[in-house]
Amino acid sequence: MTLQEVMEKLEAMGSEQTKKTFMRHGAAEPLFGVKIGDMKKLVKSVKKDQELVQDLYNTGNSDAMYLAGLSVNPSQLTKEQLQEWVQKAYWHMIAEYTVAGAAAESPFAMELAMEWIDSEEEMIAACGWSTYANYVTITPDDELDFEEIRSLLVRIKNTIHEEKNRARYAMNCFLICVGGSVLPLTEEVIEVARHIGKVNVDVGNTACKVPLAVDYIKKIEQRGKLGAKKKTCIC
Repeated sequence: MTLQEVMEKLEAMGSEQTKKTFMRHGAAEPLFGVKIGDMKKLVKSVKKDQELVQDLYNTGNSDAMYLAGLSVNPSQLTKEQLQEWVQKAYWHMIAEYTVAGAAAESPFAMELAMEWIDSEEEMIAACGWSTYANYVTITPDDELDFEEIRSLLVRIKNTIHEEKNRARYAMNCFLICVGGSVLPLTEEVIEVARHIGKVNVDVGNTACKVPLAVDYIKKIEQRGKLGAKKKTCIC
């Protein structure tokens, strides 16, 4: 498929209702308003052409950028490409899902996660926390740096309420991911989550809520999934 053919298919899949929903969450023109489930019908074709994946992301069209993230082969991404991607991730769906998922499965996951976490740019920092959060959900515990994670837990405990809006949300998700998928650290995460309490995030004119990390981790435990790892974090 060519870039034009994919863009035409995305446009045909879009709806004004979905477009308005995405824009309430932070998306901006250009976009068509394509539901993720519909978009996934194109992944098999797009995935065969990684140059096309890059072209889709470079359009700046939110739907095309998300499709690129669904179709990318993270092992083929260079560090420079990921740096370009994060710079173009202008709203949280692209930063915290598309770029974070691709980065977490790339060879540069930890290097970029730690660099991005320290960024003064809200979306880049959120992407950094989301990258690390995704990484722990797919990586065996014996390959994780527990001391580094513990240092991040201390950082969250001390600073989360003063961080930028989406960074706060991503930090809270980091707690949930570590507490839910890294069993040796679950109790430490719960202690931090109890200390910080409710995390306030401005989610705009939407019905979204910020989950309480302790409650969410308990739900994972009730499902018998505590400590379970995922095969992929790209979704």
